[in-house]
Amino acid sequence: MNAGTSEGRRRTVDWGDDEVLAIDQTLLPNDEVVLHLHDVEALAEAIRSLRIRGAMALGVAGGLGVALAIRRAQERGEDVIDAAHEAAAILVKTRPTAVNLGWGIEHVLAALEGGAQAAVDAATALIGADVTTNRAIAKAGAELVYTELVDRRDAQLVVLTHCNAGALASVDIGTALGVVEELHRRGRVLEAIACETRPLLQGARLTCFELARMEIPCSLVVDSAAAGLITRGVVDVAVVGADRIAANGDVANKVGTLAHALACRHAGVPFVVAAPEATIDAGCPSGSEIPIEERSEEEVLEFAGVRTAPGGVRARNPAFDVTPAELVTAIVTERRVIRPAAGERCWP
Repeated sequence: MNAGTSEGRRRTVDWGDDEVLAIDQTLLPNDEVVLHLHDVEALAEAIRSLRIRGAMALGVAGGLGVALAIRRAQERGEDVIDAAHEAAAILVKTRPTAVNLGWGIEHVLAALEGGAQAAVDAATALIGADVTTNRAIAKAGAELVYTELVDRRDAQLVVLTHCNAGALASVDIGTALGVVEELHRRGRVLEAIACETRPLLQGARLTCFELARMEIPCSLVVDSAAAGLITRGVVDVAVVGADRIAANGDVANKVGTLAHALACRHAGVPFVVAAPEATIDAGCPSGSEIPIEERSEEEVLEFAGVRTAPGGVRARNPAFDVTPAELVTAIVTERRVIRPAAGERCWP
């Protein structure tokens, strides 16, 4: 796995010796273990189990999954096109809300018209493209926050974020945490507040791990504490990522995001979404059309394998919620800034 990123970090998802390399995110922050995924079935399991997660990382992993199928088919002397499309059908079902996953898959399938090697090259090119894209988002987002949305150029900011949209949710850099990191580089971050992100604690386990690694002062709060902090004036800006953005600007992100957006609207605090253009689903007119992944009840009913709810109790476990466009101050992509709350659409 390439360790030659700008910060010396391992790439979250990479390609080497015709296999996918990925950091197992279920073991963080205690152990940093690299998975060596040799076939599509193993990759699909890693995605379903959240060993690989994060919108941008899933886009790259989806494309690399098609490349895996091509290489295994070549080794067995099987039809490459059939293998690629079979892999695509398996992978796209693993996380239905995350539009980047399908985008990465379709990108590589389109390149297959130029032959097997062209498709593999297109898949591996997604790695570098992800880094370039997220660097652009980080710079644009930091500039927007500090020069336009928060009129306090002489002060440091308290930034709230939810779930994990950092280097671990991409190849490297990240989106929302990329913005926070860029603000930190400019000496503009007093504190980053990370919501724990129930039920799997991506904020506690992953975001705090990344903030500490970047030496950014951070505090961890339970998800339900964020609204009170926002309305008390503790938070200057909220910056989150996205798993799918509808054409009208409605944003699907990790469950709990909507509550933060509502609190921000009430308190007059900017609510910013950082995401690549690939996360915008032009074919999805509004958030009501976004499929919401329902995950296992055990994720809610148990903690560390021990049941915490009485026997017979059921659970609902939506992995995402949808924030209406009118609550979104700005969406920052690598190409533009969109202001849904002001009536701007993402598409057309």
